[in-house]
Amino acid sequence: MSASEQPPAALGGPAAEIAAGYAFEGAALDLGALLWDGACHPDAPIRIPLPVLNRHGLVAGATGTGKTKTLQLIAEQLSANGVPVFLADIKGDVSGVSAPGEDGEKVRERAGQVGQEWRATGFPCEFYGLGGTGPGIPVRATVTGFGPVLLSKVLQLNQTQEQSLGLIFHYADAKGLELVDLKDLRAVVAFLVSDTGKAELKGIGGLSTVTAGVILRSITAFEQQGAGGFFGEPEFDTAAFLRTAADGRGIVSVLELPAVQDKPQLFSTFLMWMLADLFNDLPEVGDPEKPKLVFFFDEAHLLFSGASKAFLASITQTVRLIRSKGIGVFFVTQTPKDVPSDVLAQLGNRVQHALRAFTPDDAKALKATVRTFPKSPYDLEEVLTGLGTGEAVITVLSEKGAPTPVAATRLRAPESLMGPVDAAALDAAVKGSPLYGRYAEAVDRESAYERLTAEQQAAEAAALDAAAAKEAEKEGKAGRQGGGRAPKPEPSLAEQVVGSGVFKSLARSIGTQLGREISRSIFGTARRKR
Repeated sequence: MSASEQPPAALGGPAAEIAAGYAFEGAALDLGALLWDGACHPDAPIRIPLPVLNRHGLVAGATGTGKTKTLQLIAEQLSANGVPVFLADIKGDVSGVSAPGEDGEKVRERAGQVGQEWRATGFPCEFYGLGGTGPGIPVRATVTGFGPVLLSKVLQLNQTQEQSLGLIFHYADAKGLELVDLKDLRAVVAFLVSDTGKAELKGIGGLSTVTAGVILRSITAFEQQGAGGFFGEPEFDTAAFLRTAADGRGIVSVLELPAVQDKPQLFSTFLMWMLADLFNDLPEVGDPEKPKLVFFFDEAHLLFSGASKAFLASITQTVRLIRSKGIGVFFVTQTPKDVPSDVLAQLGNRVQHALRAFTPDDAKALKATVRTFPKSPYDLEEVLTGLGTGEAVITVLSEKGAPTPVAATRLRAPESLMGPVDAAALDAAVKGSPLYGRYAEAVDRESAYERLTAEQQAAEAAALDAAAAKEAEKEGKAGRQGGGRAPKPEPSLAEQVVGSGVFKSLARSIGTQLGREISRSIFGTARRKR
């Protein structure tokens, strides 16, 4: 379908009907120009209305077909319209959105083909990194905030083990044992299978030693991969993604992931935590004139691969309901079949780049993709295998919420740098952020591990003292039988521990927290007050 050789002809018939389907009256993003009958038509722009971007979307296509540049193009225009954007930078080439693009022959050629007035422009950005790994403001979550459903996905637990982990979280929540990092979770699991802790869960099901062993081994393996640092404090406040710059443009939040791209289960699940955290805290707004945030979920197939039924149900419900809170979600993957049908049905805006059909599986995926589009005058199987880089088949929702005609489109060129910024410039941007001082250093305060350790030490001390007191009593009885008067015993070690200020403070802390269970969302993440 890449056919810049033929000059544009006057539009008529189906092409005119397609072009009319994108003639919106209100604010809209310009995606590119219509491709029809072997020619690109700059006078037939293909657009997406700004108000429908909270109706979610899909950007799909084979590797190397231009998906990343499409994200960059949409992010730029959202920012220019005052809408904040979240992008995951897995390969390290999205940071260029912060710097003006480089003019050149290819850029000018593309701009001329699609009727674009191209201007080199950089956009306001913040850069983040998971747990301080790689460049970026560290993003951490507490284990309590992350919740059992998402953590089970990260630890690759089965359904039975996931349910047991949920029971552990329930106990910790009810007892006020804060799970800040993984050592806190390990301490609670070990306590609940100890002789002292087994009785704690008898009334609500109990925890088998075998399952506890699997969970503990999974935590240990996870930490050995260097992932322990992603959990801790200060926990990141995802409300930071909703900010605008002083000039009114939306801030583009870029999560730098090259350093953890070998841990796909981790970063894809962390992206879901961010989305779930936003969902928990934002009020209902219905259908605003423009979204509060558009969240691009890159490598989406990793999120769904091996997911439990509970996890998939939570994703589906979150995506369905978050629209009314003004958040748009775009899933980015290779083919629509990577996304479960219940989720795919909620994605009203589609940008489908080229697909390959080299194998029988590829051909099957191509036919399945074609069936997900509305009826079209194009031969979509032919079009989708013939699209060039930076071209796509598009259908979006109109201002009235109806699907627009399917349009083969040559996309506009991004105005920011199509590649990574210099490492020194990235580092300067990170350290110059007003958020850097707040999140740069990890904090390890008293939590479940410290409290359980203190209780265990107190119990061991009391047991030793009880044994010593029993021995002293025997000696005293022997002395009295010999006619002597037993001296007044010194306070026992247990009495000293119980009477100490530290023990009283611990007891007060447990007493105030006891029975105050954390409220959790549909995704099992902890609700927080901002």
